[in-house]
Amino acid sequence: MKKVLFTATVDSHILAFHIPFLKYFKEKGYEVHVATNGDEEIPYCDKKIKISFERSPFKLNNLKAINQLKKVVNKEKYDIIHTHTPMGSVVTRLASKQARKKYNTRVIYTAHGFHFFKGAPKKNWLLFYSVEKYLSKYTDTLITINKEDYELAKNKFKKCKDVQYVPGVGIDENKFNIKMTLKEKQELRKSIGLSKDDFVLIYVARMDKNKNQGFLIEVMKELVPNYPNIHLLLVGPDELNGIYQEQAKEVDRNVHFLGFRKDIAKLMKISDIAVSSSLREGLPVNIMEAMFSELPVVATDARGVRDLIENKKNGYIVEPNNMDEFIWYISQLYDKKELREKLSKNNIKKTEEYKLEKIIKQMGKIYKGKQNEKQNKKNN
Repeated sequence: MKKVLFTATVDSHILAFHIPFLKYFKEKGYEVHVATNGDEEIPYCDKKIKISFERSPFKLNNLKAINQLKKVVNKEKYDIIHTHTPMGSVVTRLASKQARKKYNTRVIYTAHGFHFFKGAPKKNWLLFYSVEKYLSKYTDTLITINKEDYELAKNKFKKCKDVQYVPGVGIDENKFNIKMTLKEKQELRKSIGLSKDDFVLIYVARMDKNKNQGFLIEVMKELVPNYPNIHLLLVGPDELNGIYQEQAKEVDRNVHFLGFRKDIAKLMKISDIAVSSSLREGLPVNIMEAMFSELPVVATDARGVRDLIENKKNGYIVEPNNMDEFIWYISQLYDKKELREKLSKNNIKKTEEYKLEKIIKQMGKIYKGKQNEKQNKKNN
């Protein structure tokens, strides 16, 4: 029986993004293994392996993880290894370099947004770019999820012979194609402290410095005096130990910290606008989910965001921390229902290329090596 291994630093990454691809391999008759530094049960996984991955590149546990994973890889002799997350992928490629020659194991790496990009700090280029360039020679297929990363990888990582562009991990449209009655919407609103007449902004992202929720809180401080019924839902786990909650005390009636939720699609349905204040993105799933939910989007400019939002067509892109412009677009959308409807319609049209069904089909070709064969024919 053929075997495939998926690796990532943490379980949450696999659970959030890769279950449909584990299912794909199960249906193709593969034995499916998953390696993370976690203990959660993973659907469609035949064997769960705990490896001492650490998110920080400076943790010595990652050296231990290389040896742990090398033993597993040599024992299992995988046909395919698909690796994700920055440090998970560093460890995996170092642990698998001999297996590529010994067992013809194919190593596929999906970069969910390089840490080096236009405008990134120099230290990111010195550390992360150097590491990725070195490891590209141990990568059989490198998948990038936004156009900026794709162009960079094609031009700079010449030792990887197969660089592919796949627009994200795919969105299951059925999850967002849900119907809610007016009563259900009002009940959900009431459960989180909203009335039927409130105007709702939503941002789905873990709370950290990169996601930059503090910017949105300051935006709300400016908006609330003029629009008392405007509310902001911040959905996602708090990784900053209450810093944003403290910042929002002045507008705590209008800013709602909802933590981790499993009803994102329903929360989108009771919202009027999706917002994003992120400073760095790969290809933001939260914006794709907003597009599938037919919401207009106002977002700060970041790589990946530009792939999804055509400025003034299906949303608005604002320079990071340009609060005046961000507030202006929110106020325009608040005042003009027809403008919201126009942007929403354009969003529906743009979702086609990000549907899960289409992404799985594209990934299937990559797993079979057909994309690689096609590229080789072009080059010959």
